[in-house]
Amino acid sequence: MESTSKHYQQLQPEDRVTISSLKQQNQGIRAIARILQRPASTISRELRRNSTANHYGSVEAQHACQRRRIQSRPRDKLHIDSVLFGVVQHFLQQRWSPEQIALALAYLYPKGHEYRVSHETIYNCIYAQPVGELKRDLIACQRQAKNKRVPRSKGQDRRGQIPNMLSIHLRPPEIEDRQFPGHWEGDLIKGAANASAVGTLVERTSRLLMLIKLPHPQPASAANVLQAFTDKLNSVSQPMRLSMTYDQGREMALHKQLTANTGIAVYFCDPHSPWQRGSNENMNGLVRQYLPKGTDLSGYTQQQLDAIADQINARPRKGLGVRCPLAVYRELLLNSSQPSNLIH
Repeated sequence: MESTSKHYQQLQPEDRVTISSLKQQNQGIRAIARILQRPASTISRELRRNSTANHYGSVEAQHACQRRRIQSRPRDKLHIDSVLFGVVQHFLQQRWSPEQIALALAYLYPKGHEYRVSHETIYNCIYAQPVGELKRDLIACQRQAKNKRVPRSKGQDRRGQIPNMLSIHLRPPEIEDRQFPGHWEGDLIKGAANASAVGTLVERTSRLLMLIKLPHPQPASAANVLQAFTDKLNSVSQPMRLSMTYDQGREMALHKQLTANTGIAVYFCDPHSPWQRGSNENMNGLVRQYLPKGTDLSGYTQQQLDAIADQINARPRKGLGVRCPLAVYRELLLNSSQPSNLIH
């Protein structure tokens, strides 16, 4: 009766040396199996798979086994040598997010195509890279290199109150539902030591971004913000400038004058509630890829800021059905009664 182990174990290189030696002695399959204490089927399969021209050599058999094992494991979808990895890396360097890349590929290729990849797979590929220059470069392309969440302050707002504020809770419901275009969210992005700043405006329906150069010095003063936002908003056609939602920053203290200058209604969020301007906060994060914290923003011209906005507005968005904000905004302009020549 054959003595076999209770648990199956792969043949080891020394087992193959024994098999080769016994085969040269013209031992049969069952005799070899008894000596190695293996099932006869295991020895038969080994000889059938790894023999060449009626000859069995232990070295050749081990190489054949290792080759099959490698081939049986499919390569990672985003293997560093694959075409898809090159495509993903290209768009990451264009500052696209993994989700935007996945959406674009899903739009271009049918389900099941080898060039379709999920955003989770892209993230896993980025952070699974071995420590080195490639991993640093891929992480640097992300909007946030760290996943640490900083709790938002719930303390009392110690800033002076802006007079005659119109609360966001009085905002018409169609603005909240994004049913109609022309409603904007605004904010400032500060530079190094808060000595420079850039204004940001995001249209809620199309997610179109406009960047505003602010005068230097004292860019965040109420007077400078009033003038810069007035000029930018007045360059937008009337049907596309109906309201703006802002936080309670003191730079918007002259909001009544802004309304008089542009005809746009200004609503204010609750203190410490950035989620009430979620589109703008998200867009500020995208802009920070181009204007990192600690940068002197006073050196950027309006043309340079417009070029940054163009790149961001050309990215596909999940919330827009994989269309880009620029295309959606143009469509809304065509449907408005007063077409505008301005995108920025």
